[in-house]
Amino acid sequence: YLLKPAEPERVATDCQRLRERLRQAPDPMTDLLAQLSQRLGASGAKPREYLRWILASVGATIRMIPTSDILFFRAEDKYTRVQTPGFEALIRKPIKELIDELDPGEFWQIHRATVIRVDAVEQVSRNLRGQQVVHVKGRPERLEVSRSFSHLFRQM
Repeated sequence: YLLKPAEPERVATDCQRLRERLRQAPDPMTDLLAQLSQRLGASGAKPREYLRWILASVGATIRMIPTSDILFFRAEDKYTRVQTPGFEALIRKPIKELIDELDPGEFWQIHRATVIRVDAVEQVSRNLRGQQVVHVKGRPERLEVSRSFSHLFRQM
């Protein structure tokens, strides 16, 4: 640290001394990144795999639904409703478990009971109470966004 009043010559010598110390000291971030990449390389870690298909019951049949076809998931009683453009289906997996298995770049949780595919969002508006509401492409449903997840739709 420098004592006041700081003289220009003293500031210059202290800056020079600090530069030399920084040049001699190892960079802790570089060391940390090197250790981390070495550990990952040694363990053979693979990128995380996310769900690509959902097995869901539609009436008396079971369908394999690609996640790219799903508009949103909504918790209903002890089931989770899977909504696609053409039909809806039910699965027994709770939203809490489901959100961990879905790609966070593709699906966003907007409420404790609702997860939506980002590409399925047509627009976001506000209702009379000031809450954000998601309009789903090609569907009449309006999905409320809880305050906990409203940061997802703040203007950039």
